[in-house]
Parts: sequence; C-alpha cells; structure tokens
Amino acid sequence: MSTKIILIVLGEPNSTFSEVLFKYFKSKKFKKENKKIVLIGSYKLFKSQMKYLKYKMKINKVDEIKDSLKGNINILNVDYEFKKAFSQISTLSNIYIKNCFKLGLKLVKKKNIQALINGPISKKHFLKKKFPGITEYIADKTNSKKPVMLIYNQKLAVNPLTTHIPIKKVNKFIKKDKIINNVKQINEFYKIRLRKKPKIAILGLNPHCESMDEISEEKREIIPAIKFLKNKKIKIEGPKSADTFFLEKNIRKFDVVVGMYHDQVLTPAKTLFKFKAINLTLGLPFIKITPDHGPNVEMIGKNKSDPSSIFYAFDFLSKIR
Repeated sequence: MSTKIILIVLGEPNSTFSEVLFKYFKSKKFKKENKKIVLIGSYKLFKSQMKYLKYKMKINKVDEIKDSLKGNINILNVDYEFKKAFSQISTLSNIYIKNCFKLGLKLVKKKNIQALINGPISKKHFLKKKFPGITEYIADKTNSKKPVMLIYNQKLAVNPLTTHIPIKKVNKFIKKDKIINNVKQINEFYKIRLRKKPKIAILGLNPHCESMDEISEEKREIIPAIKFLKNKKIKIEGPKSADTFFLEKNIRKFDVVVGMYHDQVLTPAKTLFKFKAINLTLGLPFIKITPDHGPNVEMIGKNKSDPSSIFYAFDFLSKIR
C-alpha cells in the first residue's frame, strides 16, 4: 500500500474527540492530503454522534486492515452499549476503552501503519490512579520502560520530567539518570524524525535555581546531568530559572525545554500555543500522538470545540520521516 495508514483509537466515548475529528474530516485539508484513516471504536456510536452533531460523511466499516480499504475514513468496530449519543463520563466505558486500546496496540505493529493517535481518556475513571497518565498506560502495555512525554509545537516543545504526580512528591523524582534519559530520547527523536539537532534548555526546580537546603536538587541532580550531556555533544544549557525563561527573547533560542514538573512547562506552553500542540510519547516502538486536550466535559455535544490540535497532529505526520 503506497499510503500508510493512521490508526485512531477513539478513547473515551463521552468526549469532544468525535466532534474535532468530524471537523477535520470535513476540511479541505483532509480532502487534499488524501490520508488513509482507520478508526478503532464503536461504529454505531460514531454514527450516532455524527447525526447528533449534524455532520454527514461516508464511514467505511471494515473487518480488518488490508490493501483494499475502500475509503479514506474506515472504522474497525468495537462493540459498546449506549443509550444516548453523549452521556456523562463514568466507569461504564472502561472495558470498551480497554478493548479499543488492545486492538490498536496489536495492529500498530503492522508495517503499513504510520502512527497511532489516541483520543482522550478520563484519568479518574479509566486509569483509577493505577497509572499517572496515558503516557505510562501505553508504555506499560507495550513493555516500554522509560517513556518520555513531549508536548510538541514546532516553535518550542516542552517535556515535564515528572508527569501527573502530586507537587509534594516532585523532588523525590528529580534524578540525574532520568534527566539524561529524557534528553537523550528527545535528542534522538529530533535527529531521526525531524532531521534536526535540537537546542535544549533545562529548568531548575527551585525559585531562581536556589534552595535554603545545604544541597539543592540543582547541585545534586540537575547540574551533574547537564555536565554529562554536554560531554556527549548534546546542545544543552541550564539550569535556567523558570520564572523568566518563557520570555520571547529566551524561548526563541531553543527547540525544547525540559521542566521538573507538569505545570512548570505545560502552563506556559498552553498559554503560548493554546491547542496548536500535540502530546507525543517517546520511547515506544511506534509513533504515538494524543491531541493536546482532554475529554472537555463542558463542551460535549455543543459543536463548539477547537479542533486545532487534531489538525496539528496530521500536519506533524506529514512532515516527519
């Protein structure tokens, strides 16, 4: 097959993900790019949500992925019992979501699959505190030991060293080896997929990279990691103080910034780029993308959601190796 397939696991059925997909599928960009899409999820639910939101498009229901895919939008059905097109999020969809991921992760091993995109899930209902986030969930299901979350925008990507953990526990996870692992994976990803040697900034943990403690996390873990990485000829600087780093004059010098905790880098990134960013999981045996929005409970069924992130995901896949 000349055109590689993009798998999309539909994820939480009660979210705005189907809506943003409809907006992309109806766009001139999708029709022009002629991408082959295989959705994994409930055919009946997807059609019901399409009708509810007043979209019309042809969805080809298939039993397997093969060279004879008839249309650009195909769906591999996963059964799901529902009463309304959209309902409140609950644990009732957990088995369905699990089955969707199981099928998607099985199929992504095929040679003609370019990437797997997954729709949002509810951490509270689906993960139930067994995993910090979808990054760790998929890493566990693929036996990938050291996953790296990269929120990617072409101008500046950000990596939180720690993901969805309580702020009071962050300092326990600031380790030299973890910083080294993340930076090495990010550096390789840019070199191989984007054909670019990135310039990477490392933020400190403490205000102004200083602490009242005798030995700070900067001195004990962060600075030794930076020195090690510089010796490996990686273009890296730091530690940088987080309070001023995201000024325009600073961020234009770098491709990636590694922060010590989730909100330290995601808050400014989302302020700068809004929904024009995607969540990549590095360290997997395939490309995995999550559009950078959650289920968006407040907007479900209103047909007013911003589809920028799914557009950005497909743009990204058009540019990489």
